[in-house]
Amino acid sequence: MSKYKWFVAGDLDGFFGLMIDNLIQILVLVALCIGFCGMPQDFVFRVVIPGAAISLLVGNLFYAWQARQLALAENRNDVTALPYGINTVSLFAFVFFVMFPVYQKTNSYKAAWSIGLLASFVSGLIEFFGAFIAEKIRKATPRAALLSALAGIALTFISMDFLVRTFLNPLVAFVPFGIILLQYFGRVVFPFKIPGGLISVIVGTLLAWYLPHLTGKQMMDGAALHSSIDFGFNFPVWSGGDLFEAWSQIGIREYLSVILPMGIFNVIGSLQNIESAEAAGDKFNTRNSLMMNGVGTIVGSLFGSPFPTTIYIGHPGWKALGARSGYSSLNGIFMTLIAFFGLVSFVCALIPVEAGMAIVLWIGIVIGAQAFEATPTRHAPAVVLGLLPALAGWGVLMIQSAFNYAAPILAKAIEGTEAASKTQNIWLSTVPLDQPIFPYSLGGLLSLSQGFLLSSMVWAAIATFVIDRDFKKAIIASLVGAFLAGTGFIHSYSLAGNAILNSFQLNLGPFVWAYLLLSGLFLLASFLKKEPRAV
Repeated sequence: MSKYKWFVAGDLDGFFGLMIDNLIQILVLVALCIGFCGMPQDFVFRVVIPGAAISLLVGNLFYAWQARQLALAENRNDVTALPYGINTVSLFAFVFFVMFPVYQKTNSYKAAWSIGLLASFVSGLIEFFGAFIAEKIRKATPRAALLSALAGIALTFISMDFLVRTFLNPLVAFVPFGIILLQYFGRVVFPFKIPGGLISVIVGTLLAWYLPHLTGKQMMDGAALHSSIDFGFNFPVWSGGDLFEAWSQIGIREYLSVILPMGIFNVIGSLQNIESAEAAGDKFNTRNSLMMNGVGTIVGSLFGSPFPTTIYIGHPGWKALGARSGYSSLNGIFMTLIAFFGLVSFVCALIPVEAGMAIVLWIGIVIGAQAFEATPTRHAPAVVLGLLPALAGWGVLMIQSAFNYAAPILAKAIEGTEAASKTQNIWLSTVPLDQPIFPYSLGGLLSLSQGFLLSSMVWAAIATFVIDRDFKKAIIASLVGAFLAGTGFIHSYSLAGNAILNSFQLNLGPFVWAYLLLSGLFLLASFLKKEPRAV
């Protein structure tokens, strides 16, 4: 079909949004590798970043090609490629619970890096083989359950995070956000049809650099920009030998309780994003999409990246921006070029996050709205219920961040006391979890937050089936909740220092019995007389 172009004006907006998102992940990746795993900066930019870029290139080009093939098959010119990038959740999990512990044990950044490669490789295998059963899971799960979990993440970990940053630097962030609102809410066409995303990034960058002239507040660092100019060529380094060597030298079994669940969560999250794309009008092949997701992760691990990739949240937002397939391929090519030529630090020093985050904030808003728009109106209560576990997850993250910040201050205040000698990190384990130190029980918040992606699906599914009076399926959903609780995938946690760890082990605790009692209730309900549904 000649009407479907490889690149359209909307792809430029999509590119800036996805590029900023990927750059943020790269910045976080660099900081964690250097700060927690002891990796030299040169090693990170020469080995890790090019490996991550290869995984981004492979995936982005495939999903761009996939979008074009769907457009040709359906004779359409409005197909948008699935967004793709580094998995943020896995990034943090692998650094804090796999790589950092190994670095502490061995004092070797190479050992930490190689176990990270192995963890990412195993996660990629789970993603690849999970593609063969994912479609069955998708068909058995109500759309409200799939989309509400995504909406919860969009409204908390994406929208709230960037909205807070917007109000942290309003002089820089308000105008770029206003530009995005004008184009995509108000449908305003800018002169010469220049994409709003491009204008937003340019205006935000200029405001950030000229802020001292307006307020005297220094935001950008000219010296850092100058020192970041260190061009070179960093070709990806084959790391398969280090990866497989880690299998025999480091006890991988100790970390499977982190690696296996993260691989499964990645499959479920990608599955939800594919459902989100279909709800927006683009029905991609589930198995092929998930298989390539796994391939991208595996390729990255073989070339030095210890971080899995994933199908990103946000397809409907990119589609609303007018992006098609070009934004995906352009992002893959751009990220590869700046990684290979050592330009990552330069771009990050030149363009402030505030200049591009308005686009990502818009994406979060669109995803939140889609959960209600793409499901039957009667299922709206189920969607709202599905949002709540993600809110708990975000709340726990905020509390954890506060404790992480306060810990050194509190520890210093009581330095020399018995408490300080016993507990260098003041954390939640020092607080009785059954006592309401906030307006709610902290223990309940922690339980709800653990495995919130899965518990959101369970509860939204239960509510959907009850609304539809399909009590047999509500019983099944409750039994699934009992199984997930009994195996530690939801509601189970342990505290270690400043970390909240999932406790993946058999546990016939109160949550299992609660879900079983719930299923019994629905069994009784199936025998009760049902009143006619109100029209």
